[in-house]
Amino acid sequence: MSDRDELVELMSRYADIADTGDWDELPRSVFCDEITCDFSSLGSPAATFTRDDWCRRTKRVFAGWAATHHAITSHRISVEGDRATIRAHVRVEHWAPPDVAAGGPDCWLVVGFYDDVAVRTADGWRLRSVTLTATHVENPGLVVTVTAPPGGPQAG
Repeated sequence: MSDRDELVELMSRYADIADTGDWDELPRSVFCDEITCDFSSLGSPAATFTRDDWCRRTKRVFAGWAATHHAITSHRISVEGDRATIRAHVRVEHWAPPDVAAGGPDCWLVVGFYDDVAVRTADGWRLRSVTLTATHVENPGLVVTVTAPPGGPQAG
């Protein structure tokens, strides 16, 4: 496979983590040991995590959704040696469980761009940083409702 093919495949594996609930095997084929994530366009400050810490935190955030679907398309890739930048369009749908939606909106929609950095490792390309720029969001109130622990504020 070409570098481009491998990097598009890498982004597909990234999308599959939350959508399939594979928090064990897939992350090892997607991330470096440390990953910097910037989701500030959705209100989460940029931070650097170990891969395992990212998985624990993100698994907890996605646990309350009935289903998710990450569509990552229109990849623009630039490779310089063992470093690549990837710009891709993203559309993510997060469906609330029926008891949470209770006749109201049931889908939190996020549309925007990923601007990611990947590095070539002995095991193949891995993401070192992920930046999401949301350009359109629908029903953001569902996030607090779905991810809040019973009887308390939203989990951090």
